[in-house]
Amino acid sequence: MAKTWTAAPHPRFASQAPGASKNLLGVHGNWAAEIRDAMRMGEIEPFVPSAETANAEIPTSFDSATNWPDCAKLIGDIRDQSNCGCCWAFAGAEAASDRMCIATKGATILPLAAEDVCFNAGGLFSSGCNGGQISTPWSYIKRTGSVTGGNYGGTGPMGGGYCSAFSLPHCHHHGPQGDDPYPAEGAPGCPSERSPPGPKSCDADASSEHSDFKADKYSYTGSTQSASGVSNIQQMIMEGGPVETAFTVYTDFENYAGGIYKHTTGSVAGGHAVKIVGWGEENGVKYWKIANSWNPYWGEKGYFRIAHGEGGVDDQVVGSSASATWGKKKA
Repeated sequence: MAKTWTAAPHPRFASQAPGASKNLLGVHGNWAAEIRDAMRMGEIEPFVPSAETANAEIPTSFDSATNWPDCAKLIGDIRDQSNCGCCWAFAGAEAASDRMCIATKGATILPLAAEDVCFNAGGLFSSGCNGGQISTPWSYIKRTGSVTGGNYGGTGPMGGGYCSAFSLPHCHHHGPQGDDPYPAEGAPGCPSERSPPGPKSCDADASSEHSDFKADKYSYTGSTQSASGVSNIQQMIMEGGPVETAFTVYTDFENYAGGIYKHTTGSVAGGHAVKIVGWGEENGVKYWKIANSWNPYWGEKGYFRIAHGEGGVDDQVVGSSASATWGKKKA
């Protein structure tokens, strides 16, 4: 079978053993089984498409940013988890931000803070840079709310001025250096990170609108849902926007530079949480379009494409229901 993707290793990592990216792969254990356990306990509901969605034809290609142009800037905000295994929090905060914007019909266009979710949403299976589960961001945001917050230094399309920007620096994450201006993982300026204390107040440079930590919390009422399998996930995205998922990363993924990823060689490095924004087909290969949290210079401008079924990427996804009501968290 012809290879569908391009690999381009970075010289910085040439001396490292395969699997050096495991610091970034923060999904613990069997995430799909964990989601199913939460469903059995009633914490997460199975996604059932509305009659309108169920009767609609699933298109060959779909992109959330195109489908909801009022939320396109937010959906396209590629973030950077630094040298920290909080992918689970980033993917959740990003997908929740998107679904909040979509649910409010573009009235609330705000990035929810990965800083808050990653370092305040600790629990039995979630612990900041040490990793977590993909259900945790949703239970935290629903129960406690998340403040606003974007990238380190206010970079990216959403800019700064929010309550709690991510506090760990930008890094280059494997693959070709290209135009990436950030230091490589493990180099000066990008050390392996430990979790800082969770924020309890807003940043000093937060705008007046986002300067009160307790008043800046956003949450939702309604259900948290999970879909499984290609068509069910496509319908969930069509109905309410991007979703959080996880997949098994093999060591060859460290060198991804573009194309539709399929595991070719190498051993398991870990589990990684990401945000599915859409899907498509190229040369007969059906794929998911996914936003990573390894900065916008990585991969295909921060995104990657992965074949359906690869690494368990479509085993179980999670997100707030399309009918959820979003707004400021009531005290």
